[in-house]
Amino acid sequence: MNFEFSNRISGVKASAIREILKMMNDPEIISFGGGNPASETFPVEQLKRISDDIFNTCPNSILEYGITEGDGSFKKAAIEFLSRHETVVKDYDGVMVTSGSQQIMDFLSKCLCNEGDLVVCENPSFLGALNAFKSNGAKLVGIDMEDDGINLEQLEAVLSGVQKPKFIYLIPNFQNPTGITTSLEKRQAIYTLAKKYQVLILEDNPYGTLRFKGKTIPTLKSIDTEGIVVYCASLSKIISPGIRLGTIIANKEIIDKFNILKGASAGAVTNWSQHVIARFLETVDMDKHLAHLQSVYGKKSTFMVEMMKKTFHPDVKFTTPEGGMFVWFELPKYADARTFLNRATTMHIAIVNEETFAVNRRDKMNGFRLSFTSATMEQIETGIAKLGKLTYELCK
Repeated sequence: MNFEFSNRISGVKASAIREILKMMNDPEIISFGGGNPASETFPVEQLKRISDDIFNTCPNSILEYGITEGDGSFKKAAIEFLSRHETVVKDYDGVMVTSGSQQIMDFLSKCLCNEGDLVVCENPSFLGALNAFKSNGAKLVGIDMEDDGINLEQLEAVLSGVQKPKFIYLIPNFQNPTGITTSLEKRQAIYTLAKKYQVLILEDNPYGTLRFKGKTIPTLKSIDTEGIVVYCASLSKIISPGIRLGTIIANKEIIDKFNILKGASAGAVTNWSQHVIARFLETVDMDKHLAHLQSVYGKKSTFMVEMMKKTFHPDVKFTTPEGGMFVWFELPKYADARTFLNRATTMHIAIVNEETFAVNRRDKMNGFRLSFTSATMEQIETGIAKLGKLTYELCK
């Protein structure tokens, strides 16, 4: 039988990262490719103890169907955690629980986008979000990244164009894939432009609490006074990716539409995850927990960057992140990125190339993302030394 698939799905790329995740169980692979948290940071014993206690005392509470908009105890705990240092829930906002943050991207584009509507994204950007937007008919417009965030001139040119975008998608903290953090000045400028042209901002903040050096920068949501920022928060990177819990904070009108969509598709998030993580947030010293994560990731990031400084060809440029999970490097334009990727794969080193994350294609896409979180120190030392040697072989 010949299957006729929709136009919407035809533009969606298969995820190279999913293939890399399949490779991670191979002991011969040094993986810098996945965006996985370090498994040694998972609070296994605490989660087991909490789960056992709930099963022993009130098992039905986690075995019944859940509420579409999310369990009240989890929402309360999540809001308190997210509001520790700034105000992210305003009087006009509602809160909803989703099956991970990527569901928020899917739902928002379903709610707002008709076929051919524009969505503005950082270029490069998170593949999962790009695929979610494209699968709902959106046309993506990429804005080039600079050292402190997206190019403002390009952004205003798009916002002031004939076809107004539906929303701007941003990862301001330790961006995936580049590791770049948008400066406070640029955040304020982006917000001013969005307000001027009346375009929503979808602020994705999965890495914000993983800052291991430098000063915390206020979220766009915290400076929002107009209700134009939709805030996307996740606990996957700081507790466990397997719990699949995301939180959206947005104008109540948007939350109402999300509730309709969720009821018509995925339904409620599992009660087990919500009850266990609510108890975790209520009983665990989160500052201590986050300090441990920041220490682990800070050491790995610093070690990776120092190894790159020692071993990479001087014509290779790379970021020095202050948090998050990623380092981005770019080969010089005269080097062949495809050959570099193939040679790295032959050496059993998994990395992800710029093409995977590209919104706008360029003649030379020589960038690569390295994740430092799930690799051991020994793997970082060995893998980066091999990649460094390869840069010298190709940069001639």
